[in-house]
Amino acid sequence: MLENYNTPSGTFEKVFTLEIQTLPEDVDRILDAVLKVHPLGYGRYQRTASVSAVGKETAQPQANSTTTTHKPGYKAGSTETYPMVELKISIEHDLSALERVMDAILEVHHYEQPAIFAREGWASRANYNPKSKNPNRWWNNARGLPNQLD
Repeated sequence: MLENYNTPSGTFEKVFTLEIQTLPEDVDRILDAVLKVHPLGYGRYQRTASVSAVGKETAQPQANSTTTTHKPGYKAGSTETYPMVELKISIEHDLSALERVMDAILEVHHYEQPAIFAREGWASRANYNPKSKNPNRWWNNARGLPNQLD
């Protein structure tokens, strides 16, 4: 149905969205690895991703896990809680692209069994004009872009 959506404002494109739980300090390492195999394009922009605010991830590693193997004194079944962000990226709905991106992520992720969720969906593609006079666009609204974080 959405493959036929086409209005003056834009269209939708079928995509895979990957939601990757990771340490906050590992986001750039994962993105850099993915960029070696995919541009993460979104419209006229590349390296597009979103990163959630820092939250928590929790698990209870079981016997014979890497935690029980490599963390001295850890008791199997005890609860661990660490800082976590969700890194979200989208790529075209193409299985070979998904395979390359997943291989890149799994190679550099700090966990042997990272929590990564792949979703099939649709992403908007605007028919925009960078010279638009629309008063809501950042270059016309007197506020401009927000301050950069990095």
